[in-house]
Amino acid sequence: MSITDNAVRPSIALHRRFVAAIVIDSIGTGVFVPVSMLYFLATLTLVQVGAALTTAGLLALLAGPLVGGLVDRYGAKPVLQAANLAQALGFAGYLLVGQIWQIALCAWLNSAGRAVFFSCYGVTVTALAAPGQREHWFGLLGSVRNLGYALGGLLTAVAVSFGTHGVYAAIVVVNALSYVTAFVLMRAVPNVRPEVGQDAAGGWGRVLRDRRFLSLVAHQLCFAISLFALNIAIPVYAVDVLGLPGWTAGAVFALNALMVGFGQVIVVGWLSGRIRSRVLVAGHACFAAGYLLFLAADRVAALALAVGVVLLGAVSYTFGEILGGPIASTVAAESAPDALRGRYLALNQLAVTVAGAVAPAALSGLLSTGAAAIWLTLVGVSALGATLATTIGKVVPAAQSRIGGV
Repeated sequence: MSITDNAVRPSIALHRRFVAAIVIDSIGTGVFVPVSMLYFLATLTLVQVGAALTTAGLLALLAGPLVGGLVDRYGAKPVLQAANLAQALGFAGYLLVGQIWQIALCAWLNSAGRAVFFSCYGVTVTALAAPGQREHWFGLLGSVRNLGYALGGLLTAVAVSFGTHGVYAAIVVVNALSYVTAFVLMRAVPNVRPEVGQDAAGGWGRVLRDRRFLSLVAHQLCFAISLFALNIAIPVYAVDVLGLPGWTAGAVFALNALMVGFGQVIVVGWLSGRIRSRVLVAGHACFAAGYLLFLAADRVAALALAVGVVLLGAVSYTFGEILGGPIASTVAAESAPDALRGRYLALNQLAVTVAGAVAPAALSGLLSTGAAAIWLTLVGVSALGATLATTIGKVVPAAQSRIGGV
């Protein structure tokens, strides 16, 4: 791929601007998400807000794939910037909304912008990072996102103590400004697009006929389902089903954020030389071990011991995220041909978006059935993910490679 700016290789300063944009974006998101429902409930009922947000999420499902061709044609940078502006506009609109359709429209801008951003930012990461360093960069960006979410959540915890609608509105303003700032920082990032004459024939048809990549997408779906368990199933299970103290849910989130934020880059460094597909299998094994520990906590009578088992399960679960996240992103990015990387990565991200749309209802339904139903089902998902990781390790060259290119 060629870079349309002057430099053939991005400088450290350009890396820093890109990372800074990701950090600011994640802090803004971390600030708003915890108070989003509280903000909307000032004007609408819980049912109305839920309907508006669900509708927006469903309508945004295809936003990423639709712009995949634009990324391949015009480069990732303008699409990333457009996603930032869409989210800035969506959050600014929250200051003016008062009806359900208005919330749905603004939420759609935010959901679609988010889907578009994560569908194509991997194209830029692949170009900015030299071969052999991509796991490191995907790991670094995952780390800073988690730390940004954690910092944003901490700032929100302080702001919410005041409990006024004015404070919530100020949080919305901060979030909108964070996307404007990210847009400005992205201006210094090189635009990456295929070289003239590269073969983009076939378009989406070629992508959808690529069976090897479709196996990667299926693996990504399994991995993403596990990722959503953290926000949807684990805290509810710990507090409502097991009857553990409310702080247990916060401790699980904090433990996850700190482990990923400070440990992911270190772990990726330790894994240098390991075969990628085998690391993916190990990640799913860690997920499964965590789920079995959560199930075991339901059989523990002593409260303190149950808390310890849940936290140990959270540690194992988080190692699954740490091991799999950067590797899965790198394998997907390097498995896509340059001329169609935008479409390929958009399809891969669609698996995450679909998991996010399905997980709340599916995991909540399983949780209402019982502890064994949800955790054994998720163990099955992990087993399927490990099987798919083994399969792609046999047929996908990027998955057969070693971490760090050694």
